[in-house]
Amino acid sequence: MLPEPIRLILPNQITLVVTPQSTADIVSARFLLKAGRLLETPGQMGLVNLLSAVLTKGTTHRSSLQIAEAVEYCGGSLSTECGADFFILSLKSISADFAHLLHLAAELLKEPSFPETEVELERNILLHGIRSKQEYPFTLAFDQLTAHLYGDHPYGFPSSGTIESVSALRRSDLEEFHRTYFRPDNLVISIAGRIEVEDCLKLVEEAFGDWDVPGVPLTFPEFVTPKPEPQHLYLDKGRNQAIVIVGYLTIAIEDPAYVALKLLSSYLGNGMSSRLFTELREKQGLAYEVSAVFPTRLHPALFATYLGTAPQNKTIALEGLQREVDRLGEVPLTEAELHTAKSKLLGQYALGKQTNGQLAQLFGWYEILGLGVEFDQQFSDQIKALTPTDLQAVAMQYLHSPSSSIVGPAPEPSMAE
Repeated sequence: MLPEPIRLILPNQITLVVTPQSTADIVSARFLLKAGRLLETPGQMGLVNLLSAVLTKGTTHRSSLQIAEAVEYCGGSLSTECGADFFILSLKSISADFAHLLHLAAELLKEPSFPETEVELERNILLHGIRSKQEYPFTLAFDQLTAHLYGDHPYGFPSSGTIESVSALRRSDLEEFHRTYFRPDNLVISIAGRIEVEDCLKLVEEAFGDWDVPGVPLTFPEFVTPKPEPQHLYLDKGRNQAIVIVGYLTIAIEDPAYVALKLLSSYLGNGMSSRLFTELREKQGLAYEVSAVFPTRLHPALFATYLGTAPQNKTIALEGLQREVDRLGEVPLTEAELHTAKSKLLGQYALGKQTNGQLAQLFGWYEILGLGVEFDQQFSDQIKALTPTDLQAVAMQYLHSPSSSIVGPAPEPSMAE
């Protein structure tokens, strides 16, 4: 039986989610802000990646070395990451050292100094990563597809930015972004581990209670939902392998059809028993790798199937991917197929809630998404309730008129027409 998460709102509007879990003397925490790549402008692509890398490199009170020594002294861990929609700071320690690291996390989130030398160092690392990605066909194919599907929407920007945009970023850009979006009324703190709710609340108030809400209201940019025309995209890159991706622009997390698309994605591409693996790899020998993806997003998400194949197989591979997705709207899943898909997805979902870190991540994520911690049970209940007719209807509504992206040797003239 999983512990019940407790949701609290602090006076300065920080949302705190506490999940007491006494099985191990470990406390994990996630600090989530709506401050992801979604908020980048075309001229500032890569800004959030750079901010994430530099945030732990200095505060108004400590240097990068002092921060690292403070974490190592506790034997704990502290890291940052950024996604499409959110920025996350993660920490873990034994319960006796948690208060110490909690105060360090508060200092990092409230008072980063963004040292100029660290900004330059991390920018060069980021630029090296961007150049390296040009050698990965999957990245090129995915970026090509998302750029078409999303147009000017930030979801279509390269996740690491471009050489030009990252080179143009300045320390002042990081400071302005931090000042705008790093604020208590935009923060969810999720803590799981050996700690009582009352003690946790007291510690968080001591560390974050002096962080005042700015006088300027928190606002976010408004985005127009893209409406792309189907298109087949090709990039002549490499000679030994072709990457084929078929994509559909679908829905955001708040849409009632979200859980159905999640189950369909799992049915198609989750593991060696999935439909795509058995049909395209095992039976036809087309794929080096094959899968499906449907990320959880605040705005309409990409539903995609992809495979890596020999260059001479790219046309038949594209047809195979489209055929398997089309089949979802044409032929309902059998009861046996549905049962297997549900069991696999729900089993993996349960296994993803075994550690304190996983619990802190999951409940904090649901809270920052606006779903609330209650969605944990709702997700499982909604998956169990889905019928073959439900899934077929969702597939017919959203999985049609795809665009595709192929990276490999130049296409034959007939494919380019």
